[in-house]
Amino acid sequence: MSSPKQAGPAVSTRANAPTTQNAADAAVDAARRYLLSIQQPDGHWCGELEGDTILESEYLLTLHLLGRIGEERARKAAEYLRRRQLPEGGWAIYEGGPPDVSSSVKAYFALKLVGDDPQAPHMSRAREVIQALGGIEACNSFTRIYLSIFGQWSWKDCPAVPPELILLPDWFPFNLYKISAWSRTIVVPLAVMWATKPSCPVPQSAGISELRTGVSQPDKKLRGIRPRLWALFFLAVDRALKTVETTGWRPLRKKAIAASERWIHERLVDSDGLGAIFPPIINTIIAFRCLGYALDDPRLAAQVRELEKLEIEDDETIRLQPCFSPIWDTALAMVALADSGVPASDPALGRAARWLLDREVRAVGDWKRRNPQGKPGGWYFEYANEPYPDCDDTSEVLAALSKVRYADESEERRRQDSIERGTQWLLSMQNRDGGWPAFDKDCDNEVWTFIPLADHNAMIDPSCEDITGRTLEALEGLRFEREHPSVQRAIRFLQRRQQEDGTWYGRWGCNHIYGTWLGLSGLAHAGEDMSDARYQRAADWIRAHQNEDGGWGELPRSYEKPETKGQGPSTPSQTAWALMALFAAGDSRSESIRRGIEHLLQTQQYDGSWRDDFWTGTGFPEVFYLRYHLYATYFPLWALSLWTRRHPARIR
Repeated sequence: MSSPKQAGPAVSTRANAPTTQNAADAAVDAARRYLLSIQQPDGHWCGELEGDTILESEYLLTLHLLGRIGEERARKAAEYLRRRQLPEGGWAIYEGGPPDVSSSVKAYFALKLVGDDPQAPHMSRAREVIQALGGIEACNSFTRIYLSIFGQWSWKDCPAVPPELILLPDWFPFNLYKISAWSRTIVVPLAVMWATKPSCPVPQSAGISELRTGVSQPDKKLRGIRPRLWALFFLAVDRALKTVETTGWRPLRKKAIAASERWIHERLVDSDGLGAIFPPIINTIIAFRCLGYALDDPRLAAQVRELEKLEIEDDETIRLQPCFSPIWDTALAMVALADSGVPASDPALGRAARWLLDREVRAVGDWKRRNPQGKPGGWYFEYANEPYPDCDDTSEVLAALSKVRYADESEERRRQDSIERGTQWLLSMQNRDGGWPAFDKDCDNEVWTFIPLADHNAMIDPSCEDITGRTLEALEGLRFEREHPSVQRAIRFLQRRQQEDGTWYGRWGCNHIYGTWLGLSGLAHAGEDMSDARYQRAADWIRAHQNEDGGWGELPRSYEKPETKGQGPSTPSQTAWALMALFAAGDSRSESIRRGIEHLLQTQQYDGSWRDDFWTGTGFPEVFYLRYHLYATYFPLWALSLWTRRHPARIR
């Protein structure tokens, strides 16, 4: 895996060039050389994907469950936790954010497990913050389930997750395939855990009873009569399931657990762990122990190795990535390089395209349950995750492959055939509302967001404005006309989803800057008249939220506090998104554009890269955020390249 090098202080290239245009050309050339220099020999790119300290905390809890808490890797992970603690005492879920109760409780517990003195200053500060935030009682469902495994919470106070869910047929009102793919991969092993209710003792000195407040925490997110009624209904169902559980009447339990075990193993084929992401991998390890797998069982050991692959170790610390992002990084790097002037026949693009072509999905996955007419195609996010292709990656890969050409006839035919299959799969995944989801078609019943386990804000997978905009851009690159029915439906979807101030919500990037860029870009590529007042309103919003330094930024806080939308310290990636949004709206010469370009020129580092000091990626809004380390390079390269094409340098 490759991650961007952290160079010295920022340097402006403008001082060495007679015009901004020439300076931008120099910046593009430096960024292009940097990006090509970190391409892997086999053709791909993969930057570090950074998550919050929930990863290191759960890693330490898992090491304890495996009897490995005394290892050097545990000491290093604990040191990373200490270094990420906020000055006031808690732990945040994004850079610049406030302390989060669930993240802080897990970190505090993990540090006690490795032996930190609860009276040490850093632990005392953490404890005070946690208690002020509501204590253990304020934690989310997943945190309370993990705490139950280690005797710090009661299983009876956790949401019911009966494994019999896996036996429910597709026609049943609720079944496994009516929730999102990522929830599905978390829930199946979690159901095994709930059914077996494992108990992993911890030393008395490591208990966290001091974090209890004795006060239950109401769900502050339930506003309106309908959400409250559904929440009450599911609460009643939850209590009924628990009551039945206490009677011991579980005629289908053995069958359900066996089916869950099979389900997990089937999805470990051609995959770097279940879902190829951290939470299901952790849950699978725990579930396998619940099923009686010995520590040296090859099936368990394989999942532990997948977890260890996510480690990034230095002299003093270990941090964990939530997963790898090679398909995503490679496709975006290719598009940025192609738009910067790298020829379609360039060997670097050719190697990258071959690498992507080797990872085309050719097998049926979970997506088939809600899309029975679809045929295999598309791409996933990670190195290997065959069961779970997604629309976002597939769209970007199609855009990237459309910019490559091979001289060899057989290679060129392979590229075209792969594009055709990927396009057909993508079109088959379009939702009935005209938008595109991430993993599952028409998985949008909001009723399931009110079940007790749904406080991770990701129980369903509805159409996303950002994915839909990206897909429209990809389709235009594949020569789809504006009159194509899928394009027309997508245009109408984006028009309906545009907010009153002109913006679009960003589901997978933070937040309205990301959504508005992709909304405008998709519509422009679809052939919409961008001088229309509704689109110019979006451009006005972008210009109005430019920072004094000429850049743009938006913190994840805007997901919880709409009044902060478009506000935050400038980052290179968000500045690039804002500029590209304005380009899509027809603006490439305004004062805002000039200042934004200048900001990117002034913040470029000596090696040609940039750095995002704040997080701009979104996992689960309000719950989990990401910093893609390569975002700060290929997005500014892309934006500057598009601008220089509109304004060729005048050599003097």
